[in-house]
Amino acid sequence: MTKPAVTQSEPVAFPQDRTCPYHPPAAYDPLRSERPLTRVTLYDGRDVWVVTGHSTARELLADPRLSSDRNKDTFPATNPRFAAVRDRRVTLLGMDDPQHRTQRRMLVPNFTLKRVNVLRPRIQETVDRLLDAVEAAGPPVELVSAFALPLPSMVICALLGVPYADHEFFEEQSRRLLRGPTPADTQDARDRLDAYLGDLIDAKREQPGDGLLDELIEEQLRDGGLDRSELVSLATLLLIAGHETTANMISLGTFTLLRHPEQLAELRGDPGLMSAAVEELLRFLSIADGLIRVATEDIEVAGCTIRADEGVLFSTSVINRDTAAFPEPDLLDWHRTNRHHVAFGFGIHQCLGQNLARAELELALSTLFDRLPGLRLAAPPEEIPFKPGDTIQGMLELPVTW
Repeated sequence: MTKPAVTQSEPVAFPQDRTCPYHPPAAYDPLRSERPLTRVTLYDGRDVWVVTGHSTARELLADPRLSSDRNKDTFPATNPRFAAVRDRRVTLLGMDDPQHRTQRRMLVPNFTLKRVNVLRPRIQETVDRLLDAVEAAGPPVELVSAFALPLPSMVICALLGVPYADHEFFEEQSRRLLRGPTPADTQDARDRLDAYLGDLIDAKREQPGDGLLDELIEEQLRDGGLDRSELVSLATLLLIAGHETTANMISLGTFTLLRHPEQLAELRGDPGLMSAAVEELLRFLSIADGLIRVATEDIEVAGCTIRADEGVLFSTSVINRDTAAFPEPDLLDWHRTNRHHVAFGFGIHQCLGQNLARAELELALSTLFDRLPGLRLAAPPEEIPFKPGDTIQGMLELPVTW
């Protein structure tokens, strides 16, 4: 039987920074003990529900009474940057069915396992080329800028048909959008990305190329399935999500493996474990921590009542450490039998690009440690900076040597 949640008299502030880049914030310990859901306080003083139990999370993420529509006045914002752009159109991720279903169907064929398997040789070529440059540069190397970030940027650019020559521009705007110092900075970054992708779409309408954006222009924009602003929003989402999340997983995954030498040695001894290792790293790291919804009706769950218009957050880092689902959850274990983590979400909004992300992670990590068997950190681990808790988790820098 599920233990009813206990609402705390003083809710925990959410989100908070991690004290270790691969563990949930120490300040979330009360949330771990108060599973499966309780209350937290956002930056603006609003109290919302936070879901921390694995089974309850899967139940609620599949519940149509929780909305992803960011245009609702009651939709919660977890930081001032999010609030600044909440009213901007966010296709796919920020909408509910049936509109969500219609747009997702447009994209699914491009992200199936079969399609991704076709892309694997190209991804491997990109990995090899980047590591050629890393080896040529010689140690030490800052691995985020040399490998973890350019790999997914190159892959998503090739898939979408976005010129990689512009990568410094869109990577910088993505950084400002996700971690800008002020709401104005966030708004400006979104404006710049929208303008860039709008111009690119207009150019492709006149001179088509080879990429997913070209297909969407031909199959959806010309026939009215999408209007220009919807396609710009969709392109922005795909471009940012396609490189930011995987880049952070590569950098933080590498750091985590270097900090767990026994598990790394086991992985090197049995390369067949890499697929399982990627799943365990996805669970263990939970870099997208804090999925957001708002209730459209009252919902009875786990002995609590979520009222209509109340905000609901999902702390994936805590959910994926639920002892009821993952015995000894704070241990990195390649041999877990339960792989039902929610690192990619769950339900209708489960990450569309998860097959691509898995392929990139497998190829990146296996090739990196195969080619650089002496890889190690080039600075004390406590001095290597990582990202704050109100954005996608990952390493800001990763100095390595070999």
